[in-house]
Amino acid sequence: MELAGKKILVVGAGRSGMAVSRFLIEKGASAVLTDSNNMTGQEAMLQQLTAAGVRLALGGNPEVNRGSFDLVVISPGVPLTADPARASIKNSIPVIGELELAYCFSRTPIVAITGTNGKTTTTALTGEIFQDAGHKTLVGGNIGLPLVTEVERYSPSDVIVAEVSSFQLETTCTFRPKVAVVLNITPDHLDRHGNMGNYIAAKARIFANQEQDDATVLNYDDPPTAALASKSRGKTVFFSRQAELNTGVCVKEGNIVAKLDGKLENICGVHELAIPGAHNLENALAAVAVAKIMGIASDSIASTLKNFKGVAHRLEFVAEINGVQYINDSKGTNPASSIKALEAYDKPIVLIAGGKNKGNDFGGFAEKIIERVRVLIVLGQCAGQIADAAKARGFNSILYASDFKEAVFLAHKSARTGDVVLLSPACASWDMFNNYEERGELFKKIVLDFSEVN
Repeated sequence: MELAGKKILVVGAGRSGMAVSRFLIEKGASAVLTDSNNMTGQEAMLQQLTAAGVRLALGGNPEVNRGSFDLVVISPGVPLTADPARASIKNSIPVIGELELAYCFSRTPIVAITGTNGKTTTTALTGEIFQDAGHKTLVGGNIGLPLVTEVERYSPSDVIVAEVSSFQLETTCTFRPKVAVVLNITPDHLDRHGNMGNYIAAKARIFANQEQDDATVLNYDDPPTAALASKSRGKTVFFSRQAELNTGVCVKEGNIVAKLDGKLENICGVHELAIPGAHNLENALAAVAVAKIMGIASDSIASTLKNFKGVAHRLEFVAEINGVQYINDSKGTNPASSIKALEAYDKPIVLIAGGKNKGNDFGGFAEKIIERVRVLIVLGQCAGQIADAAKARGFNSILYASDFKEAVFLAHKSARTGDVVLLSPACASWDMFNNYEERGELFKKIVLDFSEVN
């Protein structure tokens, strides 16, 4: 992709948009960064961009018409229905995202991982497997580091492990990972995609450009995901927690085993995994499948599985106070994710849930609450929806919090020795926080303050 001298509009002044703007200037392009917000509080970063040559158009969007721009790079958080995107498409101006831009400048084999739940943990675990095996590895994408900032520093002998979201995949056109992974597909982001068909189609773009010498790793136990096998031109490798596969990665007699190319290899015992929960076993199986496809030795994979402790904000142990465990699962931003979190513990749970709904139904979540939760504390925009779903099923041990700090205090006050206080909101954080990380960090701070008092 030739960028020098091109006029390029970058839509969205978040982490991705700022990284893209810097990259474009370095390539000799003329970059305009726009955002509907004024980006108050980001003045220092914006000044650096201006000094580098980026033009800013904040608080509104510049007019987009034929000839005004050669290319539009849109941030993941900005839907294709936004005015700049619609105007670009109408005027036949190419629209791509940061993921596609980074791919165009990559020389490195890419492992791309998507799914409704488990993306971050699986991406981090897979990256650690490659790093522990001695490979120079870039771990980035939706996990936090825009690939475009680092991609040119990696060679064909290295590895890129990228978490990719449905939002990022919407704006790909040539993106072709060596290994594409789809962990699971459950309802999420329907407020943006409109329906499950559109959501699944966005996820399936991860392998749209693959060929026979590429691989697609799919969850055999999840019907919508397994059904994607017929649409991939790459070699399909299944993983399964529930079934013993003739070919693929699965569990046999309590052990993780890989059956690939006619060879059976024992990796390690399920009980040896350092991360808890059935969903994390699935994440580990997917990571093993990727590692074996890419030629990593089984003993090296096993060593990483036994030592990998997970990622921040996903079933993250914070503290134990007076016999009560406090767990930060702020990354549980949809009901399916929080259901998996509830299933990870066999102790009574004091659950903190609520935030901004992304178009999800809370019926299944409420069923799991009845099974696992002793006290439910709700807050945020959809507090009433979660509470009503639970009450409709006969669960009435519900407390209402006016803000996040009160929710954590109510949980602390309600907890008994032997309980787990679990922050797993089943909702986005945007009604009270900028992101789930900010929400999780505040939870940890409040809990650690309790620890100091005790």
